[in-house]
Amino acid sequence: MKLASIQADGGVRTATILDGELVDLHRADPEIPEEMTELLAGGEPVLERVRAAISSGAARLPLDGCRLAAPVPRPRKFFAIGLNYADHVAESGQPTPEHPTVFSKMPSCVVGPFDDIERPVVSTALDYEGELGFVIGRRCRHVPRERAHEVIAGYVVINDVSVRDYQLRTTQWTLGKSFDTHGVVGPWIVTGDEFDPHALDIRTTVNGEVRQQSNTRNLIFDCFMQVELLSSVCTLEAGDIVATGTPGGVGIAHDPPRWLVPGDVVRVEIEAIGAIENRIVEESPVGLPVRAGQKAG
Repeated sequence: MKLASIQADGGVRTATILDGELVDLHRADPEIPEEMTELLAGGEPVLERVRAAISSGAARLPLDGCRLAAPVPRPRKFFAIGLNYADHVAESGQPTPEHPTVFSKMPSCVVGPFDDIERPVVSTALDYEGELGFVIGRRCRHVPRERAHEVIAGYVVINDVSVRDYQLRTTQWTLGKSFDTHGVVGPWIVTGDEFDPHALDIRTTVNGEVRQQSNTRNLIFDCFMQVELLSSVCTLEAGDIVATGTPGGVGIAHDPPRWLVPGDVVRVEIEAIGAIENRIVEESPVGLPVRAGQKAG
């Protein structure tokens, strides 16, 4: 099953993707939540309604005529794992980590699978990181590795866009990973019963040139281990997102670095899930609003 969020009627609604069409779930069944976090939190009873909506043939629209949003437009938590492929560790000049390197991306960085990525006004060190991501499907804590698959709703493609000079100023990476538009997620959530998440080809291209190519079998710490670790620290909730790490070939590893520039098109593809594709544009700076009676400047 492919669960998506679509832009519709001035808002965002849940949908499923099927054979080049989508099913507008709330139109097919008003009892199905319009918001993805609520849909996932509803568990199996809501998923049964989703399956029934698909079978009904109602509320179908051509996929080409719809704009996809991020499947979870505003996750409560957005974790990411650094240095999680051996070739990326080697190109970074770092030792192989004994424990997962975990950082956070602010939820406000999330954008849809085909939205523009902004190069910020404060930096030109803009980089790509194609990654497998997963979405938590139920509230959970202290999940053992062997049961982690039970709490994963499904898998997504992620571009963990990074502003390298901000990232490397300190040992804490959050700022360099959280610029607006720098958390591309999509194109939809593919439920975990579709494939083995640890045997998927992953590829990133820039303007058609292959920059990253690997397979998720090369993850140092796999998805289930990540769930075990994160849930030992905090309660995971439906809609939380985890980006599992990027393979070698990132822009900063080239000599000289190959930063993204306006006009570039970055595409990340993962076998059995799909692809996201985004154009780089210059950020349009917007200053603070001026209060009545206050002079600008």
